[in-house]
Amino acid sequence: MITRCYATLRSAFVVAAVLTLPAASFAQVKVIMSGGFSAAYRELLPEFEKTSGVTVTTTSGPSQGSGPNTIGAQLRRGVPADVVIMSKEGLAELIAEGRIIRGTDVDLAQAPLGVSVRAGAPKPDISTVAAFKQTLLRARSITFPGSTTGIYMTTKLFPQLGIASTISGRITNTGVAAVASGESEIAIQPVSELLHAPGVDFAGTIPAEIQFMSVFSTAIVAGSKEPEASKLLIAFLASKNAATAINKTGMEPLGAR
Repeated sequence: MITRCYATLRSAFVVAAVLTLPAASFAQVKVIMSGGFSAAYRELLPEFEKTSGVTVTTTSGPSQGSGPNTIGAQLRRGVPADVVIMSKEGLAELIAEGRIIRGTDVDLAQAPLGVSVRAGAPKPDISTVAAFKQTLLRARSITFPGSTTGIYMTTKLFPQLGIASTISGRITNTGVAAVASGESEIAIQPVSELLHAPGVDFAGTIPAEIQFMSVFSTAIVAGSKEPEASKLLIAFLASKNAATAINKTGMEPLGAR
């Protein structure tokens, strides 16, 4: 009970701090984020900017991987940023590299992996591990981002199911948009990236026995020019006021528990 009251008071203090920030502060916060938290973020950002007077510029990149535009790659080549929002695994790598101000990281939300197909297409059976496996074996093409959840599927899940070599030639890393266009048959991604994606139908989450829970975290980048405004943005995204938008995108809020 005491813990719950403390969390409530902390959330109220955080929101009050945001609301009382002088509108004339003219702070400009630069955010780099991955896709998993983006739907909730887009809904929440206008309220934050309106109530705080802080202007936020947002760009994107994968949380992990070997590509030139991952969040880590961007920071390594000097792309300016104040805040990152990304997978917990990717953020841990940046913390280890010293690219994040230690102690500023906050877990915002988590989402399970789900499956989508093109709008109007029959929804596959993914109710059991065996059914999910057969769905993948029958699929002519499978897509998912090559970032954190893609790493999980290619290095752990598909080998565990014994189908890695069989389906390797049918995998692309273009994501759910390829299913909407008909280029791929099935998309496997965090639910938050699928529920409101245009041109697709959500088929459900993968079985609990093989589920991967994606945790989306945020932190302040080392060398940030706007550390105080960045703290306010993070506090707002982690507050109870953000919970409704987070729930709507299929995620569970973690910031204000």
